Amino acid sequence: MKVSIQYFALLREQRGLDQEEIDTDSATAGALYQELSERHGFTLPATSLKVALDDDFAQWDDRLSDGCSIVFIPPVAGG
Repeated sequence: MKVSIQYFALLREQRGLDQEEIDTDSATAGALYQELSERHGFTLPATSLKVALDDDFAQWDDRLSDGCSIVFIPPVAGG
């Protein structure tokens, strides 16, 4: 299936992109993050992130669908 991914903060820096579309066999948001971590060397564990599917906060075991939009949201430091 094809999905759209947006990256913010450290994930954007590590990936070198703001967003991309990829083909994946990952069935859940958690499996997709694992796939992307292995592919791009993301250093943040999933436990430190939030995930959103199609503009709504989601759970890591929520199922992906063809054409969905995913955002992995890293923690934000304030100052």
